[in-house]
Amino acid sequence: MRYFFFWIILFPPLVSAQNTNLSQSRIFDGEPFIAVNPSDAQHMVVAWMGFEPGQQFVIHTRATFDAGKTWSGPVLIPHEKLGYSSPDPCLAFGPQGRVHLSYIDFNPGIDSGEVYVRTTVDGGLSWGPAAFVIGMRSDPGSKPIDRPWMVVDRSGGPNDGNVYVTTMNLAFGGGVPPPYHVYITRSTDGGASFQPWRYLDSANFEVGSILAAPMPTPAMSSTGMLQIVYPTYVLRASRFPRYILATSTDGGLGFSYREILEYREGTPDSLSKKGYLLRVNPANDQHLVFCYLGAPNGDTDVFLRESLDGGLTWSNAMRVNDDPALVPRVQDMIWADFDLDGDLVVVWRDRRTGMGNTYEAASETWAAVKRKNQPSFEPNFRVSDALIPYDSVLTSAGNDFMCVKLMNDTLNAVWGDTRDGNINIWFQRMGLDGTVMSRQQLGRGSLPSVKVYPNPAQEEVTVSGIHLKHIHLMDLSGKLVLEKKLVNQPNEFSLLLANISPGMYQIVVEDKLGKVVQKLEIK
Repeated sequence: MRYFFFWIILFPPLVSAQNTNLSQSRIFDGEPFIAVNPSDAQHMVVAWMGFEPGQQFVIHTRATFDAGKTWSGPVLIPHEKLGYSSPDPCLAFGPQGRVHLSYIDFNPGIDSGEVYVRTTVDGGLSWGPAAFVIGMRSDPGSKPIDRPWMVVDRSGGPNDGNVYVTTMNLAFGGGVPPPYHVYITRSTDGGASFQPWRYLDSANFEVGSILAAPMPTPAMSSTGMLQIVYPTYVLRASRFPRYILATSTDGGLGFSYREILEYREGTPDSLSKKGYLLRVNPANDQHLVFCYLGAPNGDTDVFLRESLDGGLTWSNAMRVNDDPALVPRVQDMIWADFDLDGDLVVVWRDRRTGMGNTYEAASETWAAVKRKNQPSFEPNFRVSDALIPYDSVLTSAGNDFMCVKLMNDTLNAVWGDTRDGNINIWFQRMGLDGTVMSRQQLGRGSLPSVKVYPNPAQEEVTVSGIHLKHIHLMDLSGKLVLEKKLVNQPNEFSLLLANISPGMYQIVVEDKLGKVVQKLEIK
């Protein structure tokens, strides 16, 4: 988890539709991440950490193949060891239809745990075995497993398919002595295994002995250039903390380094979620943006700096949120993404309509768009559908990030909020002009009570539910193979498969309570 307790004061890690509740938890869900298939904007996968009685936190995933109209049932990622807990999911699409999931599985009580990556080849309906990335004791005494972020090379070049994971020293519970480091590991076999870790920070660009949780944020260009920003605070180099850009053009074997920002704008609210991130324009690998929080006006705002020459020079800070600068409001929990043609969206948790100038004020999710080749952002717009009262659960770790993906001028956002007293994961799909693309709400409580058996099936498969309405059988590319519209809406129906070729399929079942997607193997 993101445990910034040891450094957030000194140096911050630097209208709309009815939203869809993806997690439907009655206790706690957090840290959502969404990935959209670059080759098919209808195909998305979402992961989050959710509390499961007897299992602590478990990574959940769901997939959609129709742009969020229907979602597969939640898949729970099993722990590697009894008593472990899993935070920090991250997703990335790779070549050839693969999707990768990185996460932590650990037990802080016994100082044991690792970062793993799993891969799915069926779009997110099931996941392969866990590949070890880096462990609690890989760098003795440093616990280098916190906040793994992952990127994948899809350039088609010599490193196509490489998977890169960055981590930092574990901040939870303390006990990690200086000096501190940032770490990088890579896989050259599509996520099946990972090579030995290495320090990402380097001489003259070391993290130092002051920042105990120096989160790196990676980005991968469309041409295969790997770029990572991380913080450093070494007094002999500067009186202020700095952000460093590390760039690799040879698949992560070697890096060049450059300072991009000397951070002088501390944020006054110690509770706000101060994540920062680097993004690179897929239409122009020389165009980089760095998003972070700052308080030059006295309250916490969202800022962006950009480079048009691959990180050699950077613009002055641009304030993204357009609420009145002299009315103090705390903005936090930022995320950003480029569209394939170069449009940029930034989203954050916004308190402009809440009462109060602290983290504890009611909040919404807002966004701003900067069109390609335009110098400034268009007016902000609201993404979430309600003003959410503050809940004290938001002071806990595990809700430090939201996520957004921008595809074909369509924003796909996931975030956690406390509108019902619990943290749940919500999904919103909308155009950049605020036009709603999806209004369906999956609903509170249980998922549709659909069962598909036997699985694997041979000559027929039985589907049961509550007043079955519609059954679609599709191959993994989404091509319709068989369809049955059930006018009489029975509670059970047998689908004949004698003329269907053996293989893996998706079966979409709609009943009175909604729709579910499941994987079906036909032998």
